[in-house]
Amino acid sequence: MSQTSVADTLREYLSLLELLDDAYWEASSIVHKDMLYDIISIFSQEVAEMNKLSIMDHHYPYEVITEGIRRVVPKLERLDENREDVIQRTQTLTDFRDILSSVLGILEAQLATM
Repeated sequence: MSQTSVADTLREYLSLLELLDDAYWEASSIVHKDMLYDIISIFSQEVAEMNKLSIMDHHYPYEVITEGIRRVVPKLERLDENREDVIQRTQTLTDFRDILSSVLGILEAQLATM
């Protein structure tokens, strides 16, 4: 699999962040909100660092920047396993399934090269 570019990865992460934000506000329990907030924080840090890159560097292959993003895969997998309980709205759940597989593919490719 070819590596995803910084621009494509940034687009996927921002889409995931938007869905996680929706899921956070739709969540009915503090435990679910805490789990979502933790994941949101990790991706927000990575996106903030990616935004510091020059726009001319966005065509280069993506490489993980922050330490937290290296450890987020188990959290995403746990969220995926419990998505029916955590994510209440049907549209958010449907969109989440689509974007999660893409984000996990990016992250797993990164972890495989480390």
